[in-house]
Amino acid sequence: MASDTHVRNGRSHDGYEFQRILEGEPRAELPVAVPEPTPGVKTANHDLLGEPLSIRDVARLLGCSVWTVRQRCLPQGLPYFRVAHSGKLMFYRNQVTRWILEKQKTERR
Repeated sequence: MASDTHVRNGRSHDGYEFQRILEGEPRAELPVAVPEPTPGVKTANHDLLGEPLSIRDVARLLGCSVWTVRQRCLPQGLPYFRVAHSGKLMFYRNQVTRWILEKQKTERR
């Protein structure tokens, strides 16, 4: 009497089964790539915030240390976003640039 139960030991033809799955139809459609922005045409998503920056990038942009960014610039209103669980600070180039320009305007008065 033959048994229909197949016990896998990890060495048999499992690789062939995996290859057969890969050669079949794809399980999901891949999204269409986001088109490259047209030079000279502004897009709302890209221009609103600018590229994300780390605190080190912001310190380099401001020409100061990370300590100065944390201790002096954040209390003065430097805009940032705190990433949920990690607590990491995320900045956006356009927001930081606008903050710098506003600080320059108010300090000259």
